Amino acid sequence: MEIVLATHNPDKLREISDILSPVGFDLRALDEFDGAPEAVEDGRTLEENALKKARAIRVFTGLSALADDTGLEVDALGGAPGVFSSRYAGESASYEDNCRKLLDELSGISDEMRTARFRCVIAVALVKEYAESARHLAEALSKSPHSTVSSNGGRIDALVTEGIVEGRITTSPRGKSGFGYDPVFEVLRLGLTFAEMGSAEKNRSSHRYRALIEMRELLIRLRQDMGG
Repeated sequence: MEIVLATHNPDKLREISDILSPVGFDLRALDEFDGAPEAVEDGRTLEENALKKARAIRVFTGLSALADDTGLEVDALGGAPGVFSSRYAGESASYEDNCRKLLDELSGISDEMRTARFRCVIAVALVKEYAESARHLAEALSKSPHSTVSSNGGRIDALVTEGIVEGRITTSPRGKSGFGYDPVFEVLRLGLTFAEMGSAEKNRSSHRYRALIEMRELLIRLRQDMGG
């Protein structure tokens, strides 16, 4: 099963490949396709953005496509930055710019009020042959809190999963690994920021990992239903 990873971000590509490659999916990098469109992330939710990106790349490449959207929700900021997480400090903001703005916004806020969570939504827009088989998953997923199918024009055409990790925002960056908000997001149950973890430990704990594991199971079931 060929799947295009609809991102140019090398950090995301590495994380996704580490989880999906070992179970036999043929993953294609978006950089292999010249002129691939950049979807405008103007959705009101993470799910809308992930689906929009995945569907655009499916149309362009003719292959099933996987896209994600991730948001950091900080309680003291009313859930911000949310869908604007990647561009919190501006459209061309660096990881450091976004972290700096977040810490500035929380200046003077006590530790117990700095609670936050990472949410990741992953969408796989399926080519027609797989979309038709996905109908068999719909009933099984009806009671799942983190997995669903999505319809377009009345036809099931995508799988959607979500992963959530609870944490808090530190008062200063900690750790040298990871990317994005990793240096300032402490996972509550571990007492470590993502940037203080090795890649294997982060993969076992992260929101993207949880969403990907859910998606991996759906894709395996879908492939089995098709006899492959």
